[in-house]
Amino acid sequence: MWWFQQGLSFLPSALVIWTSAAFIFSYITAVTLHHVDPALPYISDTGTVAPEKCLFGAMLNVAAVLCIATIYVRYKQVHALNPDENLIIKLNKAGLVLGILSCLGLSLVANFQKTTLFAAHVSGAVLTFGMGSLYMFVQTILSYQMQPKIHGIQVFWIRLLLVIWCAVSAFSMLTCSSILYSGDFGIDLVQKLHWKPEDKGYVLHMITTAAEWSMSFSFFGFFLTYIRDFQVPASAEFVRQR
Repeated sequence: MWWFQQGLSFLPSALVIWTSAAFIFSYITAVTLHHVDPALPYISDTGTVAPEKCLFGAMLNVAAVLCIATIYVRYKQVHALNPDENLIIKLNKAGLVLGILSCLGLSLVANFQKTTLFAAHVSGAVLTFGMGSLYMFVQTILSYQMQPKIHGIQVFWIRLLLVIWCAVSAFSMLTCSSILYSGDFGIDLVQKLHWKPEDKGYVLHMITTAAEWSMSFSFFGFFLTYIRDFQVPASAEFVRQR
């Protein structure tokens, strides 16, 4: 079974490295050209203006493909290791659907800038972070169900901590962004790429952007926990020994 080959452990590594590179290169370009402020812009703000939006879109589209590949390999792995356990089968299918929806959202974020098509951009962000968070939660439950036969308890606790980290970041981001965009903090917040400390809503903006970056890092950490799993060979003897 090809999805068990140890070489496939490169997938989660490639996903995290490539996506991080997309964020870093876009950020450096946007800051260098003074399109955004250096202090914690929204991730998507670093891919709003040309030329960085071209780089941002192209690299995140590749990241979406890598993410789908990683999610599918994980799905096939869980399916093969637990062919007769009904609860795990249902959770595994749910995880696959949630993961694919999250990848679709990532592609929408990459290709529809908030200053151009705000509704499409926000829809993509909701899919990416919302469905992605649920995907992490489902996979954490699977990790609990699959230990100690497949996973050690340490894997479950690490993923649970990452899910909690993600949830705290998501709550902070949603709360502060809701207050910011529903309050009287000026006009054209959607179009605004530069913030000054004296601007109304500056603190809420900074908390929101920090939470968004924090949430992204929790996703990176979660996918990195797949590296060891993707090294599991397809031998029943190995599974029994674990």
